[in-house]
Amino acid sequence: MFTNNFDPVAFELFSLSIRWYSLAYIFGIIFGWIYCKKILIKNDTIQKLFEDYISYLIIGIIIGGRLGYVIFYNFTYFLNNPIEILMIWNGGMSFHGGLIGVIFTSYLFSKKNKKNIFIFLDCVAISAPIGIFLGRTSNFINGELVGKVTNTHWGVLFPGYDDKLRHPSQLYEAFLEGIILFILMNLIFFKKNYKIGNCSVMFLIIYGCFRIISELFREPDKHIGYLFGNISMGMFLSTIMIVIGFIIYLNRNDENKSKNI
Repeated sequence: MFTNNFDPVAFELFSLSIRWYSLAYIFGIIFGWIYCKKILIKNDTIQKLFEDYISYLIIGIIIGGRLGYVIFYNFTYFLNNPIEILMIWNGGMSFHGGLIGVIFTSYLFSKKNKKNIFIFLDCVAISAPIGIFLGRTSNFINGELVGKVTNTHWGVLFPGYDDKLRHPSQLYEAFLEGIILFILMNLIFFKKNYKIGNCSVMFLIIYGCFRIISELFREPDKHIGYLFGNISMGMFLSTIMIVIGFIIYLNRNDENKSKNI
């Protein structure tokens, strides 16, 4: 048995509390940016555009992630307390909302620069698991998004939640959605005759599947519970991801075959 007694605050800076979750976002973006610039992007024009694209990406992640949480997970509460929508430092971000935000801002950026949107979304799909891994690890440190009750010997006690042993579902997600997804995305990208857009599509499908598997071990949000049967909000949104991924895959043409972005 392991007792989770981690402090969610990484350190104090001039009376300002710097939390692990905030650092996960910051370093996830930094490491992802470095990986794209140094490893993935070979085209000089895209290299230059990527510097500006990062700003769009950050805006999409923050606004999309926050609005996604507000709409998907706690709409009634924020409808009655609209000012708290701006208080992102109190927590409350949705991966699926952030994904929608990234797709929307990527569309605006690619249209402005007259480039294929999948060039940028591929970079996100390949590097995003780095940030997801850090984010899920920080969820574990914070003792949030806990797993279901278990009697397995690797069960974890989260004193801030209750006194029952629970699955460390955050670490399951970090492994599947972070490490394994990162490996799979790179294997797809570095295949011979890579087709631009494949990683974007496969990210939707594979992440969706991994998220559904992880949700089987994760306690649903108390204020939502299950939508119907044993289907949580995360499962429902991930199923939509998978369906959209297959629709895009089946309707794409055979253009843009290139290994290099």
